[in-house]
Amino acid sequence: MAHVPLAADVAAAMENWRRWLGAERRLSAHTLRGYEHDLLSFLGFLADHLGGAPDVAALGRMRPADIRGWLARRAGEGAEARTRARALSAVRSFFRHLGRSAAIDESALTAVRGPRLPHGVPKPLTRDEASSVLEAAGDMEDAPWIGRRDAALFAMLYGCGLRLGEALSLTRGEAPAGDALTVTGKGRKQRVVPVLPLVRDLIAAYVAACPFALERTGPLFVGARGGPLNPAVAQRQMRRLRPLLGLSDTATPHALRHSFATHLLGAGVDLR
Repeated sequence: MAHVPLAADVAAAMENWRRWLGAERRLSAHTLRGYEHDLLSFLGFLADHLGGAPDVAALGRMRPADIRGWLARRAGEGAEARTRARALSAVRSFFRHLGRSAAIDESALTAVRGPRLPHGVPKPLTRDEASSVLEAAGDMEDAPWIGRRDAALFAMLYGCGLRLGEALSLTRGEAPAGDALTVTGKGRKQRVVPVLPLVRDLIAAYVAACPFALERTGPLFVGARGGPLNPAVAQRQMRRLRPLLGLSDTATPHALRHSFATHLLGAGVDLR
């Protein structure tokens, strides 16, 4: 990407945003580069459109037409709908962060709907896509503990092959501490599933950050008010992640479970 002129206050805000994504959201270097690329694309368009690098005040005066013009340019450059949707999500992330310190008007962004994504044939996520889901889950919420909860939940679906209902039925006392977990599934049938160190670490990080006292016999995964987490919340979080990561509509919590089985089979593991 060609050099993009930046006003001093926008450059400073962008650096703060990058640090926040890395420290608070713990995004990978690859994901951070993607976010930065998308935001610079937008700021470069505005600089061309406005005849100079916009400062923070100018960003607060944006109109929905400015956003639509940028998306139209990306489409004209050959960017697919998923790519444009992901870029729009990155820009929204920056503006949400900027709005906390500069109190700018974000109505232009909220007024623009993302590109309509094509429906695809259901398929499992790739290893990189599954990893991206775990990394980016924390960027969906302002409360860090909720981001850690979502990352831990999605890690259990993918890393242990659990159904969403099975994961949400676990109590705090059943949180995995070893290399295996006994799960009661459909028809009250029990099975033993592996637990990777990464899964244990993400669960431990969530439990440590959770502001509610998790009773041993109470739910492991709780909602924003401390009650049992509703499956619809997890499904909504995945819907919000899809455009951010350029995933298809078939990327659901259940797809993470199918990805677990597919990747094991691809590695030559006997599922039985």
